[in-house]
Amino acid sequence: MAGSRTTTPVAAGRTHPLAYVLAGGLVVGTVDIVFAMTIWDWWADVPGLHVLQTAASGLLGPASFGGGVRTAALGLVLHFTIALVMAMVFYLAARRRPVLWRRPMEAGIVYGFLIYGAMYHVLVPLSPAPPGPSAPHWIALNVVVHVLFIGLPIALFVRQGLLQWRGES
Repeated sequence: MAGSRTTTPVAAGRTHPLAYVLAGGLVVGTVDIVFAMTIWDWWADVPGLHVLQTAASGLLGPASFGGGVRTAALGLVLHFTIALVMAMVFYLAARRRPVLWRRPMEAGIVYGFLIYGAMYHVLVPLSPAPPGPSAPHWIALNVVVHVLFIGLPIALFVRQGLLQWRGES
């Protein structure tokens, strides 16, 4: 028929890649915040509430530490929002540059380094949040966490979403 629209069967019965992006953001956000709360409690006896308030301090500055559970909840929301944005940015880049999802290990490692650099050398210094520790072992640990627990999982979730959507998984 002239002028009729047909739908492509490619997406029939498949989960949209954005579901994988959402899942990836939630997974890395959860792993990252659990890791942060655990390591700060273990190394410096810093309670989880304070860790979450530190996340809120990027928006509120030092006032976040006097806000109790309310600013901790804001910190948690901000933390997961950032994790979801990181996953979405990788997804959008991977749609334009297929090499990113076709080679998720390499792309995830590079993305983890980029996320670390953006967070600790651009966003935190531009925010009212206090600077993080500068000890070499702390920096090394943060880089490893950003590569292994953030960059790589995001790349793998995005890859799976795009493969599944294309009917290749």
